[in-house]
Amino acid sequence: MNIFIAGGTSGIGYSLAAYYLSKGYRVGVCGRDLNKISKSNSHDLIRYEADVCVKSSVEKAVLTFLDKNENLDIFINCAGSYAEDVAGEISYEEATQMLKTNILGTINCFEIARELMVHQKLGRIAVIASVSGILDYENSSLYTKTKRAIIQISDAYHRALKPFGISVTTIAPGYIDTLKLRALNNNDLSKKPFLVPLDVATKKIMEAIDAKKKLVVFPLKMKWMMTFLSALPAPILNLIMFKKAKWMKQE
Repeated sequence: MNIFIAGGTSGIGYSLAAYYLSKGYRVGVCGRDLNKISKSNSHDLIRYEADVCVKSSVEKAVLTFLDKNENLDIFINCAGSYAEDVAGEISYEEATQMLKTNILGTINCFEIARELMVHQKLGRIAVIASVSGILDYENSSLYTKTKRAIIQISDAYHRALKPFGISVTTIAPGYIDTLKLRALNNNDLSKKPFLVPLDVATKKIMEAIDAKKKLVVFPLKMKWMMTFLSALPAPILNLIMFKKAKWMKQE
C-alpha cells in the first residue's frame, strides 16, 4: 500500500507516517523543512521537500514517490499554518501565509490526489481540519475561518469523488499534545481542555480513514461541547466565544 502525507515531517503527520511504516506500508512525506525529521529516525520513510502552496512541487513529489503504474492508496494532508489573530495582532505576511497554506494548500492537495485516483477508480483522501471550524460565529478568528473553509471544501470533494469510489475523510480534532502546541503555549497546556495524547489521536485518525468516515470530531467531550454550543442563539454564542478568547490571552 502506498501512502503519501503532506505536512508529514512533524506533529500529527509524522506520527501517522511512523504508524503506517510500523504496519509495513510504503510511506512518503513532504514538507517545507526536512530537517524536522531526525536522520536517525524512520530510515524507511521516503521524504521530499515541497510546499503545499505550490501545487507543482507536491505533485512532483507524489509522482516521484509512486513507482511506474503503482496506485496512490491514501493521501493525507496534515499541512497547516497558525497565527494568533484573536486580538488583531497579526501581520499581513502571517495572514497571507495562513490563507495560502490552509485554503490554497488544501485545494492543491485535493486536486493532486483527485487527478491520480479518478483514473484508479479507488483511493482514500484525508485532511486535518480543526474542531474550531465546526462553529460558525461572528467573532471567530481568521484561523478558525480557514479551518471552517477546509471542512466545507472537503464536503464538496466528498460529494464529487464518491461516484469514483474515492472516500474523503475530514478530521476535526480538539487539542492534540504535539511539540508545536507546546511551543505555541510556552509548554503550558493548562488552558487546553480535553487534551488528547498524540498516539491516541494518531490511532483515531487512522481508524477514521480506514472506515472511510466522512467527518470525525474528537475527543468525545469536545464533540458534545460543540453540539451544545451550536444549539445556542448567535448572540449568546458570540459572547461566550469572545470571553473564551480573552481568557485564553490572559497570562
